[in-house]
Amino acid sequence: MTQKKVLSRLVEGNERFVADMLKGNLSDAKRRKVLTKGQNPWAIVLSCADSRVVPEMAFDTGLGELFTVRVAGNVANASSVASIEYAVAHCGSKVIVVMGHQSCGAVTAAMAGGDNGYNINHLLAHISPAIAASRSKASVNAVVKKNAMMVAEELINRSTIIREAVMKGKVLIVPAYYNLDSGKVDFL
Repeated sequence: MTQKKVLSRLVEGNERFVADMLKGNLSDAKRRKVLTKGQNPWAIVLSCADSRVVPEMAFDTGLGELFTVRVAGNVANASSVASIEYAVAHCGSKVIVVMGHQSCGAVTAAMAGGDNGYNINHLLAHISPAIAASRSKASVNAVVKKNAMMVAEELINRSTIIREAVMKGKVLIVPAYYNLDSGKVDFL
């Protein structure tokens, strides 16, 4: 499947989701049995861990179609980058979607600052560059979009595997924004 076709399938699946017309294919016992032999997801989605944002549903995909990496704030930390590298190097995925979402709690917390304890502070530090790159008094949603765009760039800068795949035209990285109220995904 070409990168253009992958993006088209993501858009079409999201249109079905928004219209409450999910097909819900590829999620039965037959599909599970097929997938015991291996996986070949055609897209990778780096998404927030927020329970309201479920990429497989938002894009109306079935088992084995998306390689989903979820972490609060959809940040590019060592583990999320390594997971994406694995899918690029071993699964043949053609598109990486970095998807932020409306009213992200991690971005809200990063913007508020303060001491949230070692682990959360470490996570939120990954969002700081997007805050710094945004205009002062930017809305949470503006920073979410900036964060998705910057994380997409960061994947290329921090990973030789991803950078080489992008340079060779094997992988396309696309930032996106999920609207909680409508379910629509805007590709940025």
